[in-house]
Amino acid sequence: MDEEEREHGPESAAPEGQRGPSDRVRRREKKSDGDERMELYDWIQCIVSALVVGILVFIFFVRVVNVEGSSMWPTLHDEDMILTSNFLYTPKAGDVVVFQTDSYSESPLVKRVIATEGQTVDIDFERGIVYVDGKAIDEPYTAELTVTREDFDGPVTVPEGCLFLMGDNRNHSTDSRRSTIGMVDERCVLGRVLMVVLPSNRGSLGENVKRDMSRIGSIY
Repeated sequence: MDEEEREHGPESAAPEGQRGPSDRVRRREKKSDGDERMELYDWIQCIVSALVVGILVFIFFVRVVNVEGSSMWPTLHDEDMILTSNFLYTPKAGDVVVFQTDSYSESPLVKRVIATEGQTVDIDFERGIVYVDGKAIDEPYTAELTVTREDFDGPVTVPEGCLFLMGDNRNHSTDSRRSTIGMVDERCVLGRVLMVVLPSNRGSLGENVKRDMSRIGSIY
């Protein structure tokens, strides 16, 4: 062994272009490890970003609500899971909304908007017909004709900033016909129901039934 080899060693003495295969393998392994770490970091970043966006969407734009009771049958069933939104929303007749009035119930209620501020509501309980501004409204969504009066005494005009609401299961619904609920302040509305995201396995009488997955989607 000459003096140069003793001073630097055989590997360090070899020029870059003359290094053995083991040196190139080690460099490729180091590069590969770096790429894997970068790819893993990118995946984590994407997942965290998606979670943040999802949380913000559910806080400010939409919420999931469980239906309680059968007052909206057949449109909505007891224990349906529904998606609602209050983003840039102004209630209008025909919409199904979720609202909460502490004076009546601590749990959110789901009903349909029959009339908005300034409109006049009257009900012919003998014929089961609901009138808004003197015109009979078409209600293909109801389970039956409206023959239950509660303590409604019409005609009534909806005050400013309020709504007249009724359930689609018209004779089994506590709604604006009863004075304990009456006209509902628009500020009590939590959102408009957009769609069913998970159908209930409850029938109209509360019995267990097979989930009808075809009901997933818009209720309008």
